Amino acid sequence: MRPLPPLLLALAVLGCHPRADETRPAPAAQAPAPAPESPHFQVSVSPQLATAPADGRLLVVVAKDASMEPRFQVSGDNESAQLFGVDVNGLTAGQEVRVGAEVLGYPLDSLSQLPAGDYVVQAVLHRYETFKRADGHTVKLPMDRGEGQHWNLAPGNWVSAPQRVHLDPKSGGPISLVLDHALPELPPTPDTKYVKHVRIKSELLSKFWGRDMELAAIVLLPEGFDTHPQARYPLMVAHGHFSRELSGWRETPADEGLPPVDKAGLAQDCPNGHGNKCNEHGYKRMVQEAGYRFFQQWTGKGFPRVLLMEIQHANPYYDDSYAVNSANVGPYGDAIVKELIPAIEKQFRGQGAWARGMYGGSTGGWESIAAQVFYPDDFNGAVANCPDPVDFRAYETANLYEEPNAFFSEGPFRRTPRASTRNALGQTSGTIEQDNRMELVLGEHSRSGEQFDIWEAVYSPVGQDGYPQRIFDKRTGAIDPQVAAYWREHYDLSHILARDWATLGPKLQGKLRVNVGTLDTYYLDGAVKLLEERLQTLKDPKPDVVFAYGARDGHCWSGDAEHLNFESRLTYHDRHIRLLVEHFLRTAPKGADTRSWRY
Repeated sequence: MRPLPPLLLALAVLGCHPRADETRPAPAAQAPAPAPESPHFQVSVSPQLATAPADGRLLVVVAKDASMEPRFQVSGDNESAQLFGVDVNGLTAGQEVRVGAEVLGYPLDSLSQLPAGDYVVQAVLHRYETFKRADGHTVKLPMDRGEGQHWNLAPGNWVSAPQRVHLDPKSGGPISLVLDHALPELPPTPDTKYVKHVRIKSELLSKFWGRDMELAAIVLLPEGFDTHPQARYPLMVAHGHFSRELSGWRETPADEGLPPVDKAGLAQDCPNGHGNKCNEHGYKRMVQEAGYRFFQQWTGKGFPRVLLMEIQHANPYYDDSYAVNSANVGPYGDAIVKELIPAIEKQFRGQGAWARGMYGGSTGGWESIAAQVFYPDDFNGAVANCPDPVDFRAYETANLYEEPNAFFSEGPFRRTPRASTRNALGQTSGTIEQDNRMELVLGEHSRSGEQFDIWEAVYSPVGQDGYPQRIFDKRTGAIDPQVAAYWREHYDLSHILARDWATLGPKLQGKLRVNVGTLDTYYLDGAVKLLEERLQTLKDPKPDVVFAYGARDGHCWSGDAEHLNFESRLTYHDRHIRLLVEHFLRTAPKGADTRSWRY
């Protein structure tokens, strides 16, 4: 550096000395004002409820819509309320549980991200029961209590009253929520002349779970059942999600006060029979009219006289067991085939295996194929509509075997989210990551009661902690290849059919029919196409499986090319029962009773 000129040097030296008024001691620094306390919820339980310590998942729901309770506003779409969840163990009266910015949320990650505003909040404790399973594991899970595994409806769950609050992530403090009442028991579902409710204790499931477990069914008796005591009937199993009432059945005309049916509006806003705008166009009336029309068909002349059964197999993980044996969910396949169906056929004069058929859509579609594949001698026909992934190379939009991540397709410089749902125009409406975030907040260890978690519970091996092993990390999407390999060998129906075709092929000829729309809402058509391609390579015998695709049809296309989904989904029973009866008569073994039930 160059030396300073003399004048500048003198000024610099003078500047180093304090002025006279700077020689006084500086005043003491003032303490900083305390930071405002961040808002958080303090949840407690009233002494009247907490008569004993309780385990479960504590959920806090924050909603903008005050027209309904927040617990009914959590969903897998853009209209979802905000949700937070934490596990509690041994919750008692007087104990407070903090739910703050540190608790993971959905759709927003944290309470700190919530925009300032006025909200309605509510807390729910989804109660868990302790199971000491036969495999030596002790797990805590929510036992179904007759509602079909819905945390916001389950009788006995503890709930707080909806509360209006102002939330600001920058200020505030504790917001107290008190769990002060339990959700009530559900009303009974009475029998009628045609509808019978059957419940049996399953020895197989009771042994697995270490406590009494039941299987139930709703059975629809044919017209003339009482007046034809010598008749023995084919059995139709309608697979699908849990229902307290027989789906698609109504013994009285539609309610007069319902809005009229607007088919043009339904075609535009409700093409698949699902969505927020369906009832605006009279869809509830349409459903009731279709149910009553089926009642008239069933009791009128010319309709096949068969037994129709819907299984109620809600369990500690979901509203449905997927009707197969599972390391985590239990031996539901054997329990249904070896306990429940024989009991139904004995009580209501069934025919046996040659006259048993199945049909269903989505979950019920997968179950129909799976039961036919895993129990090829016990059923004689399955119609599968829009089945859940039958080939895990198309697990919605993820390939579980060849790709490292279920949430993103990844390149060297970018990653693209994988879609899980699309609308009628093919536009993405949800991602696999978003769906799994909701499930993780609802319940850890596959306990959300939602779709990806039940696939994991059914298909995965048991982890060291007694819960299902993760197929992928719920936060990052990283796939576990060892778990994927287990899935392939045990539940990938496409792989299993090809692997075991030498023994399965001769037993399945003419028994399988698969329908799916090419614009399926959940991308289920991709797996069906892979299944068809794989079957086309097999021989000895050449596969006799019927595939049908609905051009640009969504979930859950069922083989009716003349009507849109919102209408054809209401005619499952009529179309599929007739189809299966024709197959039974073509393939009836020598000496089979093909007469007594045809009156």
